[in-house]
Amino acid sequence: MHWKDRFLFCAEAFYKAQAEIGEIKGHYLNVSAGTREEMIKRVVFATELGVPIVMHDNLTRGFTTNTSLAHCRDNGLLLHIHCAMHAVIDRQKNHGMHFRVLAKALHLSCGDHIHSCTVVGKLEGEREITLGFVDLLRDDFCSTRCFGGVFTFGMPALTEIFGDDSVLQFGRGTLGHPWGNAPSAVANQVARESCVQARNVGRDLACEGNQIIREASKWSLELAITCEVWKEIKFEFQAMDTL
Repeated sequence: MHWKDRFLFCAEAFYKAQAEIGEIKGHYLNVSAGTREEMIKRVVFATELGVPIVMHDNLTRGFTTNTSLAHCRDNGLLLHIHCAMHAVIDRQKNHGMHFRVLAKALHLSCGDHIHSCTVVGKLEGEREITLGFVDLLRDDFCSTRCFGGVFTFGMPALTEIFGDDSVLQFGRGTLGHPWGNAPSAVANQVARESCVQARNVGRDLACEGNQIIREASKWSLELAITCEVWKEIKFEFQAMDTL
């Protein structure tokens, strides 16, 4: 699909969703391209569509290309930084750079969101290390951070670890719902709000997380189906990003 057709297709979908439920929606329109000029062309087109956010594969396109996308801020667009190929740089024990350094460099080069690890889920990483660079990303020079590789039963841990000032990105954890993406998005939202509410009344998300999700699924059929599909899935591998 040509990139313009893809942009139009996505814009039509999220504007429709926005009209249906009254919440601001968006899509990480990928403006990555072979040249700086082509990328700016895509950003301009996204601006004309009125979308709130675009995405750039920083490591495959380069740091200097990313600074050119400061154009986004001048036009009211958020810039999400996707880190394809980051493992080649930050998962090597005897060379490369730590993700903390990489994250700071990406934000200093005009990124608003960055795709980071989650502690739970497939984007593994030790809790202390992850919270170290998450706290770094809460400095004044940047906005927020984005996490991926998560699913419904990880929601209590994500809420307990990262709090409210975070963006949770569900990919396969949403697309795998047998009823489709919209009911799965409802399930994710119900799970998130249930965890926030439980935390606010003093419940221990670390110890009672699964129980909280199960209780919420009693009044949300979408969440109940999600729980049945994913159950209490575990990623059986050891974290490479360790102290």
